[in-house]
Amino acid sequence: MTTTTRGAPSRPADDAPRDVHRPVRPGLVAGALAAVLGVVLGTLVVRSGTIDLLDPGALVRWGAPTAEVLTELAGAVTLGALALAAFVLPWPAGRRGARRVTRAGGARRARPEPSPAFAATLRVAAAAAAAWTVIALADLVLGYGAIAGRSLGTPSFGPELGVYVTSISLGKIGLGIVVVAALTSVLALLVTTPVGALWTALLALVALVLRAQTGHASGDTNHELAISTMFLHLLGAALWIGGLAALAFVARRLGRDLAPAVARFSTLALWCYLGVGISGAVNAAMRMADLGQLVTTAYGRLVATKITIMVGLGLVGWLHRRRVVEALAARASVAGASRRAPWVFWRLVAVELVLMGAVSGVAVALASAEPPVPQTPTGALSPAEVVTGHPLPPPPTFDRWLTSFRWDLLLALAALAGAVVYLRWVRRLASRGDRWPVGRTVSWLAGMGTFFWTTSAGPAVYGHFLLSAHMVAHMTLMLIVPVFVAVSGPVTLAVRALPARQDGSRGPREWLLVIVHSRWAAFFSHPLVAAANFAGSMYVFYFTDLFKYALETYVGHLGMVLHFSLAGYMFINGLIGIDPGPKRLAHPMRLVLLFATMAVHAFFGVALTMDTALLVPEWFGLLGRTWGPSALADQATAGAVVWGISELPMLAVAIILAVSWTRADERAAKRRDRRADRDGDAELDAYNARLAALADRDDKPPTGNG
Repeated sequence: MTTTTRGAPSRPADDAPRDVHRPVRPGLVAGALAAVLGVVLGTLVVRSGTIDLLDPGALVRWGAPTAEVLTELAGAVTLGALALAAFVLPWPAGRRGARRVTRAGGARRARPEPSPAFAATLRVAAAAAAAWTVIALADLVLGYGAIAGRSLGTPSFGPELGVYVTSISLGKIGLGIVVVAALTSVLALLVTTPVGALWTALLALVALVLRAQTGHASGDTNHELAISTMFLHLLGAALWIGGLAALAFVARRLGRDLAPAVARFSTLALWCYLGVGISGAVNAAMRMADLGQLVTTAYGRLVATKITIMVGLGLVGWLHRRRVVEALAARASVAGASRRAPWVFWRLVAVELVLMGAVSGVAVALASAEPPVPQTPTGALSPAEVVTGHPLPPPPTFDRWLTSFRWDLLLALAALAGAVVYLRWVRRLASRGDRWPVGRTVSWLAGMGTFFWTTSAGPAVYGHFLLSAHMVAHMTLMLIVPVFVAVSGPVTLAVRALPARQDGSRGPREWLLVIVHSRWAAFFSHPLVAAANFAGSMYVFYFTDLFKYALETYVGHLGMVLHFSLAGYMFINGLIGIDPGPKRLAHPMRLVLLFATMAVHAFFGVALTMDTALLVPEWFGLLGRTWGPSALADQATAGAVVWGISELPMLAVAIILAVSWTRADERAAKRRDRRADRDGDAELDAYNARLAALADRDDKPPTGNG
């Protein structure tokens, strides 16, 4: 309630929130923007101040880094806005959702109307993607001028640019980013649902995958680790910066939904902060020989400074976000509060911008410093280094299988995050008095540990050089890890532990249920389809160029791990799992399906053992190994590995399935006994009466004319 007098401004009553009419402090936001702008300008100075022998002119020298920075900012806003629409903001207008009548198949049906904030976020994504397309095209043209030392007015610039984007990998990647940005801008204008926003975000994510394969990552000695750290760094920064920018654009349309939106973005920002920090730390560790170089080298001192700033500012930012979220929630609970974004929200934006600017400033200086450990190969390369990008390891022994490591950052973090999140869910159930079997938790941790060992330890080290070692990793991911995961029931635990949202937005629980109940999941999890995928995809993968693509590219390697892990999980879950999804067959049919799949796997192993043609000979035949069997003999061993490793997990699945069958029969018998106790065994009486009626009919003499 407010009191007003003519010519005097309104005064809030005592029960109104204190910050309702508090003016936004433009100086705070302007100062933060100035800090970030200073970092951007510093980047341009560092990257444009040097004139090479082939000087392309001031336009290219200053325009190329400017276009690159603006391209990354536009892409970040695009991806951040789409992530907000998919995971943070309420979708329908109102709690029940306004309805828009449409025609589908001749019938009229109602569908939810997107909320103003949701629709505005998609418009922000479309506009940012359109700008991204134009700037990325300029970045492609100017970038070629900087690389080739050609000004835009050179007569041969156009034809040379055509060769660059069609024949050179860096040019093709740049053209791919332009195409992805253009498609993203079109889709962002067309989609109106969280599902559409998610698919569009995944499309935009392709540009980050392409971007991660450029720059220093393409020439580093540890190619896969360099690409994974670059991708994780780009993803974390894009979601963090772009999500904050998009949230600021649509804040005035959120009203009382601003508080939960900021709280959810705060959680997302924390994960992004961890991703940026971990990728930066791993990237720095690749460039230093030991911890002592943090003090003895200029590069190390910059790394130490960045770590200190990251930790300190991360703690300050987390505490500040907690206070802002609490203030916004308290403000939203007071009746009569203004629906405009309050000044504490803009203070959050300013502080986040200062944090990003400070970290980016040190990163700019770090990028211009020479690391103590060179990241490009020096000297004559061995055949193994030419083919795989890695030096030939020593001969494999039992202890080396256990202790050798070649970290795959993305997959290692996936295993660690899986273990931590699962334990948090179990703890959440326990805090409210629900029990979760200890055996399932142990099974999940064993599965995550096995997954980590397979993708970052001995099988990962020797899988580049021995097909038999690669098959050990493959069969472990496809058979052993899925058994642990299926028995642990992660989907069932997630549905019970994750909180449900009531405002129409889609969080992890809502997306999980959408995926589980989708038609695609129903199709691929059907026991027959899952079995065909489980057994047949091995033939398709190894006897086509897909295997070569997985060996030569990190993206192909990740696709292989993801596909075969999911294929194994869907097949095993349909047999012995407890997670929802598949329409499980009767136990006898499950056993038949299991034994048929075992036979198909055994046939694949026999075919591989007897094959006289080497798989991917330009890889395994040119490694120059000085130890171990020949490539063809090792291929025969790989076939034996397929046969041998597949038998033990399948036998364990058969035993679990038999025990499950026995328990199911016991439960069915108990249900029949309880029903008989309730109704006096009416079912048996009806059955006996039916038999008696049939006997009476048979005893009667035949009637008729004859």
